[in-house]
Amino acid sequence: MKTTDLIDSFSEFKDFKNIDRETLMHILEEVFRTALAKRYGSDDNFDIIINIDKGDLEIYRNRLIVEDGQLTDDKREIEYSDAIKIESDFEVGEDLSEPILLSEFGRREILAIHQNLVSKIQDYEKSLIFQKYKDRVGEIVIGEVYQPWNKEILVLDEEKIELVLPKSEQIPADRFRKGDTVRAIVLKVELKNNNPVIILSRTSPIFLERLLEAEVPEIYDGLITIRNIVRVPGERAKVAVESYDDRIDPVGSCVGMKGNRIHGIVRELKNENIDVINYSSRPDVMIRRSLSPAEISKIVINDETKCAEVFMEPDQVSLAIGKGGHNIKLASKLCGYEIEVYRNTDEDLDDVDLKEFSDEIDQWIIDVLINIGCDTAKSVLALPKDELLNRTDLEEETIDHVIEVLKAEFDEE
Repeated sequence: MKTTDLIDSFSEFKDFKNIDRETLMHILEEVFRTALAKRYGSDDNFDIIINIDKGDLEIYRNRLIVEDGQLTDDKREIEYSDAIKIESDFEVGEDLSEPILLSEFGRREILAIHQNLVSKIQDYEKSLIFQKYKDRVGEIVIGEVYQPWNKEILVLDEEKIELVLPKSEQIPADRFRKGDTVRAIVLKVELKNNNPVIILSRTSPIFLERLLEAEVPEIYDGLITIRNIVRVPGERAKVAVESYDDRIDPVGSCVGMKGNRIHGIVRELKNENIDVINYSSRPDVMIRRSLSPAEISKIVINDETKCAEVFMEPDQVSLAIGKGGHNIKLASKLCGYEIEVYRNTDEDLDDVDLKEFSDEIDQWIIDVLINIGCDTAKSVLALPKDELLNRTDLEEETIDHVIEVLKAEFDEE
């Protein structure tokens, strides 16, 4: 490491590093004072003048001129005979400021100064990045996919800062390639081995909340409040909204004219179905709204156990449970009550439990049907074939076989 290389590095930091002038001057002075203290035993009698624009600095050593033979501290004092060699008109009692040239430092000293400078600049930048993103937790960031891996994706923001989007925080249908633009929220910021690690998320309910704020001005302005959001990422979400202004329809405002506000969010979330619900402080009203589109005949609520028994007609059960059971699970989370669905007691007594057909229908198929709320033969037959295909994702041949077996049961009767 040459002295000229060290000087050139000042310009490099000034031009390319994300660091302000005052901070860079402070770091440079600190680095050189450390080197001076190591070389001379102390740095308190040195002045350092830094010129960031030119990329150089000047160092002056200050010593008191004493009479010959009266020297007590050679680090802070200089004898008169030595002082006049530097400048002939010096007198005893004056302060002598002597320039210290970088060329006087040895190769190892210059190398140590440079390494210390690089280290401190990097530490400062890491601290800057950590603090910047620590203050942005919960905000949406837009970045470019730099490197997709199996377990995570490396994303670069506009300042080329590295962000990480783990597989667990991606929507199942997400498929990113190098160069793609990605939107996500800052989930958390951690320090690992003194390096900031910024974790992004697209599955957090907060991501949906921020998307709604961006698309719905009434939410951003505080006219509509989001009371709760629950999600099964990429499948379904439920949002409870409320407005204190009777003139504002919170659900209509969020959905927009012909769904124009919600459609953009649905596309961003890979066709995630979003149910926007008008919030109510009454649990029974919230449960009815949350289980929509299913129609409920009766609700029995136990506030102590936070359980709700919901009764409905057989053909409404599958609607209440939803594909993969997502509708009822999200409704329970949204309302804060464990919801149990029951068919009305006056239902057909001749119906047969689906488990009774385990000899003719594979158990896993029965489990899939039960998952969508069809636990009896007639509850399956009550649904159109297209709806069964859509709700279960079973093959058409499988559905045809199930319907044939179940119909045969009642034809025999």
